[in-house]
Amino acid sequence: MSKLITTLQAARYGSLFCLSMLSLATQAQQLPQVQEAPLRAHLALLSSDLFEGRGTGQRGGDLTVAYLEAQAQALGLLPANGPSYRQPVRISGVKALPAKSTVHLELAGKSLPMQFADDWVWWTGNAQTQQSFDHELLFVGYGISAPEEQWDDYKGVDCRGKILVMLVNEPRPTEAEPKRFGGAALTYYGRWNYKFEEARRHGAAGVLLIHTDASASYGWSVVKNGGSAEHFQLQGADSGVGLQAWITDALAQQVFAGAGLKLDKLREAAEKNDFRPVRLPSARLKGEARSALRQLEQYNVAGIVPGTDPRLKQEVVIYSAHWDHLGKQEGNGEVIYNGAIDNGSGTAGLLAMAKAAVAQPARRSQMFLWVAAEEQGLLGSSAYAAQPLWPLRKTAAALNIDVMNFVGVTRDMGLAGSERSELQQHALKVARDMQLQASPETPDTAGGYFRSDHFSFAKAGVPAFSVSRGRDFIHHPQESSEKARAYGKRYHQSTDKYDPDWDLSGMVQQAQFTLQLGYEIANSAKMPAWKAGDPFAQPRQIEPAP
Repeated sequence: MSKLITTLQAARYGSLFCLSMLSLATQAQQLPQVQEAPLRAHLALLSSDLFEGRGTGQRGGDLTVAYLEAQAQALGLLPANGPSYRQPVRISGVKALPAKSTVHLELAGKSLPMQFADDWVWWTGNAQTQQSFDHELLFVGYGISAPEEQWDDYKGVDCRGKILVMLVNEPRPTEAEPKRFGGAALTYYGRWNYKFEEARRHGAAGVLLIHTDASASYGWSVVKNGGSAEHFQLQGADSGVGLQAWITDALAQQVFAGAGLKLDKLREAAEKNDFRPVRLPSARLKGEARSALRQLEQYNVAGIVPGTDPRLKQEVVIYSAHWDHLGKQEGNGEVIYNGAIDNGSGTAGLLAMAKAAVAQPARRSQMFLWVAAEEQGLLGSSAYAAQPLWPLRKTAAALNIDVMNFVGVTRDMGLAGSERSELQQHALKVARDMQLQASPETPDTAGGYFRSDHFSFAKAGVPAFSVSRGRDFIHHPQESSEKARAYGKRYHQSTDKYDPDWDLSGMVQQAQFTLQLGYEIANSAKMPAWKAGDPFAQPRQIEPAP
């Protein structure tokens, strides 16, 4: 009987959801509807072994670009880059060669026992095949210089030619200062790429980031997999210091103890704004780092649905998703990191959204943009923002999708980041139209706003955020929530594979919400603006109209 009741309840909820969607279609004047069949088909194929994990600079990545280009043309999207759907992204690829390198840490002239991948990972940030090191270590707390927070971990100390040892994340809020560095939420100052950039500005020779699961918000396995892979940077970009490295907390404890210092006490000191850099006596980084270097060209893929309004069609709403994952990596043989959810889901979702949009254009134009090399530091979206295919001053918004809902339909939708601009009011309206709630606000402790491709647009002045999955599941709430949380163990692992038994109704719901939000913006009388005082509220780059 209980099984029958469960079945009847599921049917009832399913019927309610279908009725809701039918009602929505009527209320929204028959807005285009995202279909599950194309979404599932694209997801299954793109995350199959055939596409080899869609790695940057790998055969699987080339296949993905060719597939997206063909699909964009077949759907009827117009090419966004003159006659081409492709936008070149010129990249330098650097892969550490630890077996051919001698770089290591020393205490009082004695080498520390340390294994690449197990104890530390490193790569070069300046695209050189060979570098020599013989530098002292300097602890600089969190490595942050933030005048608006009255915070400077450097305090005018000469860092030229030094290896800077830093904590991951940023100073915690206190009772006296509950809002410092965003309170419980992570600001851009806590991101590792900021730390490398700031170290370069201070003339450092390298950085050692001390990893803990809590401060990074992910385990060492994520660092190990990412650090052992080939690293990429935009050609011509001055992206970082000579040596960019992560070390385990256990190794860091050993180094500080060997230098006569207590790391835990220095951690406490680094929480105060009177902290000053501390030398690590007798500790040095020495040896030679060898790397394989190559220059390559990857591609963003972009297609346009032209607008219908004579004036507003000169403006555009961008939908984006990154097509890349980690590709093939060396392990026990070659291991494929299929990246079904991250971000085969967003790549497929965007294709399904484009199929729906082509049939019914909006007043403003719409661009569907699949960006390259997100896993390498948002390189594809950064390249687009630097050389946009549509003037940024005429870009109304950028809506990104990354890691979509593979569990089931929800009563809510994640809108974190929309509150920075008028995108929030549009998003809340769409949520009401779809009989959804905004997911409860929680502190962005992992700095998610700075880790997805929308951030490249935000930095350039375009209102932007990523639409994330809801958390209030309609069917089997506890079991569904546990299934969603369990994905964390598969994040950036070879186990992120497509499962044909997935219920993709939630993924369709998320894609439909994103598309409907885009139409709400595309049909609005004016473009959204940033909220006053937001760090990214700046005039957009002025460019000639297309």
